Amino acid sequence: MKEKVSRLASSSSGIAVSMAVMNVSTYGFVIIASPLLGTEGFGALAASLNVMLVISVGALGLQATAARRISAEPDHVAQIQRSILRVTSVAAMSLGLVMLVLSPLIQRLLNLDQIGAAVIIAICAVPMTITGGLAGILQGERRWAPLGMLYVASGVPRLLIGGAFIAWRPTEFWSLVGVGVSFWAPVLVGLWALRHDRLAGPVSARHSGRSMFKESVLNGQALFAFFALSSVDIILARNVMSEHDAGLYAGGLILTKAMLFLPQFVVIVAFPSMATGGERRKALTVSLGLVATLGAVGTAASWFLSGIAIHFVGGAEYVEVEPKLWIFAVLGTLLSMIQLLVYSVLARQGTGSVYLVWLALATLVGVGLTTDSVMGLATTVVIVDLCLLAVLLAVAAWFLRDDAPVAERSTSALV
Repeated sequence: MKEKVSRLASSSSGIAVSMAVMNVSTYGFVIIASPLLGTEGFGALAASLNVMLVISVGALGLQATAARRISAEPDHVAQIQRSILRVTSVAAMSLGLVMLVLSPLIQRLLNLDQIGAAVIIAICAVPMTITGGLAGILQGERRWAPLGMLYVASGVPRLLIGGAFIAWRPTEFWSLVGVGVSFWAPVLVGLWALRHDRLAGPVSARHSGRSMFKESVLNGQALFAFFALSSVDIILARNVMSEHDAGLYAGGLILTKAMLFLPQFVVIVAFPSMATGGERRKALTVSLGLVATLGAVGTAASWFLSGIAIHFVGGAEYVEVEPKLWIFAVLGTLLSMIQLLVYSVLARQGTGSVYLVWLALATLVGVGLTTDSVMGLATTVVIVDLCLLAVLLAVAAWFLRDDAPVAERSTSALV
């Protein structure tokens, strides 16, 4: 039995289990927070968590850089690890300071009760960024067991520590303090997993700190566009709706985030293959099919079992949004497929496709500001995301039609 568990943890299937634990734990935290904070308090927490999701692009940019480079050139793992850890340390402190300076703006943008909540968001940027660099090294090496432990540590402590803080002090400030404390758990796990020094290997100017930083910035801005697209609607809701309706919309987004992060393991496992020439088309096709299937099942469940699903959104206080839950499930599925396509762009180091995400974001903000209801905003977001998905699918199909490294080198600067 012990041997079977060990094999599972060391396989890609173990990542699925670990990320399921992380997502269930994160979802459990939201379920605890929703009724205890009420619609107004939870709306503020949801908006804050969405901002954290957006600023996590620094971490995800570092993770994608480390994972892509190690997958593509495993002989240089020692140099890549040293470089990425140096860049990660500098990036974490820099991002934390920038967010601290911007904390008054964050408070006003999110309509938070006090500046302290915005300061906590800034502090959280530090462990989040460090975690990204550590996870990227483990992902690139396909060390699924320690990477799985890191993901478990990203979820379970949030449920336990964050839930305890909310039970003690059910306010937006203390809920964010609990989340901030829990963010240090995956940092400790990652540092432990990488505690042994790597043997010296080949050194190349391609993997210098400067090169790592440049690629991480490019990856980060691409992911920033995606996470801004996936998070801007709650900010719009808090500015065009009443606090009650914005809270209802935030409740519906609980299901959206669940559908977005449920197939997250697919992205993690597929990305190293998408970064390897000859495997990209198959990896992307299979992954898209799996994500779409999971999304279809989740959407059907939210339609036929809406009475049960509403309890996972927040219970009776959110019953007004129950008939619309299937729309939020569709939205989560669309975002999950778009995310996979964005990572396929990062894997081949394309750039042009990212502008499409920025265009969709601008369109969503412009049209979203004209809405004033939960249904109106949700429908607008679904239409914009559906159009973006169709265009990205067309671009991916064209680019990967031959799945040839030579073609990639000649066109990667364009798409």
